[in-house]
Amino acid sequence: MNPQTTQVDDLRLVALPTAVNCADMFVRFALTEWSLRQLQDEASHVACELVHAVVQQSDSKVPGFITLRLRLHGDALVIEVEDASLLPPVVPDTLTGRKTGSMSLQGGGNLMWCEMGLPTGMNASAVPLPRRERRKPPASAGGSEPEPADVDDEFFERLLSKLNRSPEPPPGSGPHGLR
Repeated sequence: MNPQTTQVDDLRLVALPTAVNCADMFVRFALTEWSLRQLQDEASHVACELVHAVVQQSDSKVPGFITLRLRLHGDALVIEVEDASLLPPVVPDTLTGRKTGSMSLQGGGNLMWCEMGLPTGMNASAVPLPRRERRKPPASAGGSEPEPADVDDEFFERLLSKLNRSPEPPPGSGPHGLR
């Protein structure tokens, strides 16, 4: 981790089309945790474009792994996507005009990134760390009743619907994605 990096979070994904939906949910969750909701839409768009570019280049029969990483440092949020591909990384054209870059990694694989500015007057050290509640250790197997799980059924409904959502067909395609 860069010494200037204040916070970092990452997620490892399989390079399949479902990785794009997972990237969207991960970015939105992390930025909510970091109290940066105002960046969610833009950051999610960037992350999804980077992940989609890697998925498009990967072999769907033998998909590799992707690491999606969010880093806060200075006055920026950096979105990184690392893969193990032998092909050179290609930053998507949809991110033209943004502060982006790509490089082949020394041990193999690639790294693509996009840097976004934090809201005016904010820097990484001012972003609050997420608060975690202290959890009780699991009860021993000795006859005590387990506590009911605090589960939000609506959250899981939304999660499943996003994971199962089909990618949109390319423009100009006919019904069911056929031309």
